[in-house]
Formats: sequence, structure tokens, C-alpha cells
Amino acid sequence: MRILVTGAGGRLGSQLIQQLTAADHDVTGADIASAEGVESMDITRLDDVRRLFAAVRPELVIHCAALTAVDYCAEHPDEALAINGYGTQAVALACQAQNAVMLYVSTNEVFDGKTHCACQEYDRPNPTNPYAYSKWVGEQVVRDLVRKHYIMRTSWLFAHGGKNFVQTVLQLAQQGAPLRVVTNEVGCPTYNNDLAAAICQLVTTGCYGIYHLTNAGYTSRFHFARQALDTAGYTDTPIEPIALAEFARASRPPEYAILRNFAAARLGITLRPWQDALAAFIDAEPSLRKQAPDA
Repeated sequence: MRILVTGAGGRLGSQLIQQLTAADHDVTGADIASAEGVESMDITRLDDVRRLFAAVRPELVIHCAALTAVDYCAEHPDEALAINGYGTQAVALACQAQNAVMLYVSTNEVFDGKTHCACQEYDRPNPTNPYAYSKWVGEQVVRDLVRKHYIMRTSWLFAHGGKNFVQTVLQLAQQGAPLRVVTNEVGCPTYNNDLAAAICQLVTTGCYGIYHLTNAGYTSRFHFARQALDTAGYTDTPIEPIALAEFARASRPPEYAILRNFAAARLGITLRPWQDALAAFIDAEPSLRKQAPDA
């Protein structure tokens, strides 16, 4: 299958390219900045998108490109909407013209997290911050413009090769810095490599619709940090529990946005428990483990 992956320079996009190529698909990666093996494409410029689509003629587009810095989006809401909403519209229009299937990567933050129940695929979104709103707009344009589409929501992604919550917690522990982590933000941690594998499965099914893909189970930010510390050998490192309201930031995430995987599980697509995925992640990053003192 000819596949175009946007956001190819990001952690999910690059992992998808690696796994899809290994499965013998004809894969082209695109990003706003060209690099070796990656085509240049600015999703906010429709002519640029159409140019690359005409050259690649994709049968499937996996749209990972997005502005994901949540606090930056809160401070620059118009930029977030231009990229995540109307940039997605440009990709969707190009898919429509090429009769290509589209998979759109979305987020648990489209839900407000006020129900304290796991969110199912067709529950009504209610975005409460600019990042979430921009991603919800992206969902709407994909649904409205692309007949054959997957909308895939995930949450709390941790990946190799970049800064994420797990790496931040463990690096602070290595430095002996104090740790303060919120107790009342609850979600589903998701390992980038596992998510990419699940997406690769999903796009072969032809069962279009909305899907939630996360590692199994859920936890609070506080207990996620505690599990990461214990797994990496920092069992004696304390964490100060705080409320979300005490953590100063530009954006407020939903407190309880747990995604339930019902639709993909019916197709046999499930991800292992997040604790096992976290252990695998740390095993692959030995520098994050606590080192024994020199004799």
C-alpha cells in the first residue's frame, strides 16, 4: 500500500514509518522541515499539500502532524487552530481529491473529564482548552470531508528520543531535585512503540470509524511517576502530592479523561498494560535507571 505519514519528524510519525516499512508498505514521510528521507510539506498551505499528494498519490494518509505543546497552544490559540484544525482540513481535502483513506491522530483532551467515567468512542466531546478545541476541529473536518476515515484518540504518550513525562521524572530523580506531582489528573499512559503497532494493525482492517488506543489500564500522574521511579530503581525517592490547581501552567488538562478501547478490541486490537509498557520503555533506556554507586 502507498502510505503517506505526516509529522514524519515526530516520535509517532517516525516510529510508524519504521514499522510500516518493515511490513513492506511503500511509505513516504512528510514534515514541515525536510530531512533525509522526509519530504517537505507545510499542512497550513493547501497548494503545498496538493503538490505532494499529486507526487505521492497515497492510498492511505496517517496524519500525525500537529502542534502538541499544550501550554503553547493555550498562549497561541489561533496558531493551534490554524495547524491542528485547518491544517488538518487541507490534508482532508487532499485525501478527498485522491480518494485516499485518512487516519487522524487525536487526543483524550477532547473530553472535559468531568464525568469520572471512562470515555467511549462515540461519547460527546467537550474540549475545554485551546489545544483540545483545535484537535476537536480536526476531528470534525476529517469526519465531514473524508468518507473513509479513522479517527484515533490516544493519551499520555511516552516515546524514545525526546522529552516526555517519564524522562522528566527520572532525570529530576537523577539530579536529586524535588518532585511535586498532581494526584487528581487521571489518564491512560501509552507507549509510542505499542501505539504505532496498533495503528499498523488498525489501518489494515478497513473498519472505518472512531477508535481509542492506549495501553491497558489507567492511573494518576502521581502514581504514574511513582511507578516510573520504582521501575527505574528510585524506590527511596519521595514525591510530594499536589492538586492540579497548585500546578501553575497556561493550560488546564481534563482531570479524568480515561479512554476505553471498545471498538478496536472488537477487532482483536489491544495494547498491553501500561505498567508492562513502562518497564519495556525503561529497559530500552538504561541511562534512565539508577546507577549503583562506584565501589
